[in-house]
Amino acid sequence: MSEIYTTQMDAARRGILTPQIKIVAEKEHMEESRLMQLVAEGKVAICANKNHKCLNPEGVGSMLRTKINVNLGVSRDCKDYDIEMEKVMSAVNLGAEAIMDLSSHGDTRPFRRKLTSECPVMIGTVPVYDSVIHYQRDLATLTAKDFIDVVRMHAEDGVDFVTLHCGITRKTIEQIRTHKREMNIVSRGGSLVFAWMSMTGKENPFYEYFNEILDICEKYDVTISLGDACRPGCLADATDVCQIEELVRLGELTKRAWAHNVQVMVEGPGHVPLDQVAANMQIQKTICMGAPFYVLGPLVTDIAPGYDHITAAIGGAVAAMNGAAFLCYVTPAEHLALPNVEDVRQGIIASKIAAHAADIAKGIPGARERDDAMAKARRNLDWDAQFACALDAKTAKQIRDSRKPEDDHADTCSMCGKFCAVRSMNKALSGEYIDIL
Repeated sequence: MSEIYTTQMDAARRGILTPQIKIVAEKEHMEESRLMQLVAEGKVAICANKNHKCLNPEGVGSMLRTKINVNLGVSRDCKDYDIEMEKVMSAVNLGAEAIMDLSSHGDTRPFRRKLTSECPVMIGTVPVYDSVIHYQRDLATLTAKDFIDVVRMHAEDGVDFVTLHCGITRKTIEQIRTHKREMNIVSRGGSLVFAWMSMTGKENPFYEYFNEILDICEKYDVTISLGDACRPGCLADATDVCQIEELVRLGELTKRAWAHNVQVMVEGPGHVPLDQVAANMQIQKTICMGAPFYVLGPLVTDIAPGYDHITAAIGGAVAAMNGAAFLCYVTPAEHLALPNVEDVRQGIIASKIAAHAADIAKGIPGARERDDAMAKARRNLDWDAQFACALDAKTAKQIRDSRKPEDDHADTCSMCGKFCAVRSMNKALSGEYIDIL
């Protein structure tokens, strides 16, 4: 008879080795006992809903490989679920570890269930988005019970983690009005909760009924991603009173969730000047006791629409090197439009470069193996081996094939030809004649 446990955290605390912990330990080249300790302490989250039967589990924690999340979903202006599914499979094939369905139009449940029945990566949602869509009623008419019931529905559907904006309260309304932010609240979920509180005069239901939410998450083993409603939406608002005060509350909610054996991730900024990124990571680790930190970027400048995947990759590399565990990708379409398939691809590649660079800097076991293999392939001018090591082999091969040197059999590229330093050094060290012209 199998041993009984409620969540991965509960199992780890009882000393039960779950199939998910076993798989993650193997992927991370980590002793199972060490991983169990980290899960028990809340420093690693294994987001694995009991109803997500096709999941290939991953661990999220600063001492593991940095993971990538991809935001997708339909909107009123872009409502083709087939295109969204194409983006999903493209993201999975490119190595994304998580998909967040942020759909805000139509009947979202069939697509959500399709994801949890067919997609092997972690699936996340933001239930507050779906509340208005599900009930087809104006925001102000929804009750606290309505919001909680949608959380329950997402849990039943097999979602592995839910972003809940629990840290924004009635007190936040006065802070936003008093501290005069440049961008106010830019979190879509945070703005909806803020609007609901403003219109109804009531407390945030995700905060007020947090214990009921914990019961739901414990039953299905859903990880709570504590949303940062007050994340800075521009450099001017970075690390301000609203952001830090909310983070303190998220730290308190983290403790309450762990006491319930519910796993937690904490979401973070946002737009942050490069010199403040490391400090933001350290503050979170202290206030939230090492719970996995999930960041959007952070974007380190506000003036690069069309290139914000690069802006975010710069901040993401520094963030992950200093403790962020989970990077939410940013595409070239950020701030401009719903991303298309090519935007998704570019966003994922940029985020994976940032994550990989950070993993090397952190000394994650095995992180540099492909880099060392690439160096060897380049030294040997072995193009097929170089493509095999490449993060995006298809693009690398397309570029080389489109601009080959005059001699189709040449082992160099069209940049240097016979002036290639690698070719010259290989010949010189082996005592060969070096022909240039």
